[in-house]
Amino acid sequence: MGRIIYLSRHGETDWNAEGRWQGHTDKPLNETGRSQARALAESLRGSGLAGVVTSDLSRARETAEIVAGALGLAIDYVDPDLRERTIGVFEGLTREECERLHPEAWAAWVEHHVPPPGAEPQQSLAARVMAAIGRAAERFVSADAPVLLVTHGGAMRAALAQAGHAAPPIKNTGVWKVEWDGRMVSAESLA
Repeated sequence: MGRIIYLSRHGETDWNAEGRWQGHTDKPLNETGRSQARALAESLRGSGLAGVVTSDLSRARETAEIVAGALGLAIDYVDPDLRERTIGVFEGLTREECERLHPEAWAAWVEHHVPPPGAEPQQSLAARVMAAIGRAAERFVSADAPVLLVTHGGAMRAALAQAGHAAPPIKNTGVWKVEWDGRMVSAESLA
């Protein structure tokens, strides 16, 4: 059996609540997001986490800090490769604004999953997130307990898709349990 890794999306931000694409824009958690992070900590209580790793974006870091603090842990390290993809010309916009301001790019995205101008390609996003998961698995190799990686919805979905696991949009603080044995062996949604 491989190493168990929990992947969690960060808590809610104001831009999440407004339906805005965040990408690399560094938005903090709102009060709902902080409450979600506390609930995430409670859901992981008793799992015996060996460590907590987070994206460098503040919404993920704050989620990780709340979870780690509630469980009597520290953040082991910050990995920028866990950050969300930059979403190019869509960043900061709602879906309606994307469609209105960038109709051709929006149609290409919706119909063919073509990243908008300035966005990180799906393959490079998936590769860097998978590399970050692998580093976390290696770093905690001596521990038999699971590790929590706090990341972003698009980053999680890209990694899961590369490993052959189709994931619907992931809600704030949604969790996937992954078995890692040099690669993602299995994955299941927990919340």
